Amino acid sequence: MNFISIFYGLFLLSVLGIYWTLSEQKLRLWTILIASLIFYASLNAQYIPLLLALTFINFRFGLEIGKDNTPKKNYSDRRSSNEEWQFYQADWNRRRQKLLWLGVGLNVVLLLGFKYLPFIINAIFHISITSQEGAFKFVAPLGISFFTFECISYLIDVYRGAPATGQFIKFAAYKLFFAKLISGPITRYHNLATQINTLQLPTPDQVAEGLWLIARGAVKKGILADHLGIFVDLCFGNLQRAGSTDLWLAIFAYGLQLYLDFNGYVDIARGSALLFGLVLPENFDFPYFSTSIADFWRRWHMTLGEWLRNYVYFPLGGSRKGLVRTCWNLMIVMLIAGIWHGSVWGFVVWGAYHGLALIVHRLTDALSDSFENLEHFWQHPIGIFSAWLLTQLMVFTSWIWFRLPNFQDSSLVFRHLLGYPADIQFAQKVYIEALNISQSQMAGRLLILAILMTLAYMFKSRLKLEFNWPVKLVFVPLCFYAVWLLAPEGSLPYIYFDF
Repeated sequence: MNFISIFYGLFLLSVLGIYWTLSEQKLRLWTILIASLIFYASLNAQYIPLLLALTFINFRFGLEIGKDNTPKKNYSDRRSSNEEWQFYQADWNRRRQKLLWLGVGLNVVLLLGFKYLPFIINAIFHISITSQEGAFKFVAPLGISFFTFECISYLIDVYRGAPATGQFIKFAAYKLFFAKLISGPITRYHNLATQINTLQLPTPDQVAEGLWLIARGAVKKGILADHLGIFVDLCFGNLQRAGSTDLWLAIFAYGLQLYLDFNGYVDIARGSALLFGLVLPENFDFPYFSTSIADFWRRWHMTLGEWLRNYVYFPLGGSRKGLVRTCWNLMIVMLIAGIWHGSVWGFVVWGAYHGLALIVHRLTDALSDSFENLEHFWQHPIGIFSAWLLTQLMVFTSWIWFRLPNFQDSSLVFRHLLGYPADIQFAQKVYIEALNISQSQMAGRLLILAILMTLAYMFKSRLKLEFNWPVKLVFVPLCFYAVWLLAPEGSLPYIYFDF
């Protein structure tokens, strides 16, 4: 079931109608769970038993980790010594820690197994189980990366002192909620549980905001990202023929496509959840206007960045153990981010590249603290522009490994980025026959899109201006009509469905 389809619209309206006619919390949770299973069955039905089993296993792990089995101190009984009570508490904490490691290990093994099983089999036996015609095709469960990360965060939060839920239906509804199940945003259980406990009928302002988010997300994905994707696929599908200018245009287009595709999905997910009275966390905050790579990761895929900080970076020591240790921690975190995205070496290189950039940024910060003139330079408009340009050059070139994780393809792109002429037939086949525009017109469209994004950034982040809810309601049908009219035939799959 595609998010941008009449079927999803009818599905969402039907579920909302049932959901809000029920007054009991448990019945509403059952509605979410059943609807989520129907939604997932339309995409990846064979893995429903696995997801339900894993949901129950993590639920049970949470209960066991959250139990307090230490004997209560009896202050009226002098024989109950403080040392004995401390012994029991330490013993129980060790057991909780073992349970935590077991639960986290199970989720990590599951994730790595699905991500890397084809890679391992191919490396050892030179047998592909993913692409050969007529052979068994291995397909990992959709959303498995987001699913396991949420399970790990829940278990760690309970271990750190957050209460474990005793209601399986509440945990299952949270885990399998269809709006966020496939590609997030990564949501912590206790954030959503609090909202479920205080659920209220959405106000007109919230309904308008939810519909506006869905409509806006449909435009980002259905019109902008998919049209960019056609050009990107044509260029990266003809690497030998594309010239340097074509490749730079394709890199820029892919960076915008990836952002609009994923951001559009999150907008629809957040808008759908808002109609259920639930607020999912934001995942993007204009990342292409960041002036440092650290700032970029505070704005790009924000829930993944927060997860990596809370559950990897801080436990490793964060920045509390000196500059050298901080640099190592940053590299480890970004390597994990690369491994999380895929089983091809290109993703590992992408993660290492970002880790190296974060290290350079941290060293530059340390150097700026020692030299006052350097610190003033980065605060000057020229310095700010230079920092933005360097950051975005690094980010957009890193997308080459993201789009082409095969080293043979990505290395070819890097070799052809400067002074490589295009094949004579490339412009004819790609620009004239396939797209019906010229190379300069394609560059102009990308520039216009960048200008529109700049205006949106200025109005929202700088001037703090937004449409009020009646205006948003007026734009909602216009957005849907534009998608129906302008979206290319046969919409492209969401990019992050592969992760």
